[in-house]
Amino acid sequence: MRARRADFMISASDPGGFPPMDLPEFAFAGRSNVGKSSLLNALAGVPKLARTSNTPGRTRLVNWFRIEPPKSDTVAFVDLPGYGYAKVSRELRDAWRPLVEAYLARTEVLRAVFVLVDARRGAEEEERELLEYLDREGVTTQVVLTKADKLPKNKRLPAATAARRALRLARDPLMTAVEEPATLEDLWRFILKRT
Repeated sequence: MRARRADFMISASDPGGFPPMDLPEFAFAGRSNVGKSSLLNALAGVPKLARTSNTPGRTRLVNWFRIEPPKSDTVAFVDLPGYGYAKVSRELRDAWRPLVEAYLARTEVLRAVFVLVDARRGAEEEERELLEYLDREGVTTQVVLTKADKLPKNKRLPAATAARRALRLARDPLMTAVEEPATLEDLWRFILKRT
């Protein structure tokens, strides 16, 4: 399953550049090296839709993509600036916080935030803090474990169980691997239920 069509819409460095709120939005948040752009590209079926980089922390803007899902009306995928291991100064990372918080206030159109966690590394304090913040703001979240293909298959379920415990989740995280398209089906089903 993949998008029928996917196009870049706009980037914004401040709330004044945000597009009109006329599409349901699904945001992707996670550490700067978690594979966010790769996951967006795999869902869209367009290899270079979102820019990937070997240098963590390259996403410094909020980026919107117009997506026509397999079986529903058009939505927007939103790539939020990465956090954590970004090779940028703490001051710059702190400067992104108001931008991201302004984005997350768009609750009229924000259907969910996918909080991405590297399946090999597991959840850390930053993921817990982000989920707690989103819960306080009343934002629907779904934890997604990325890079599952880097784990042996017998290690995947234990990784999911560990993340659920560490983050005190009510439901299991979704396990994804961009090299294994079948692992994206549950993520698409989550999206389609909320469009």
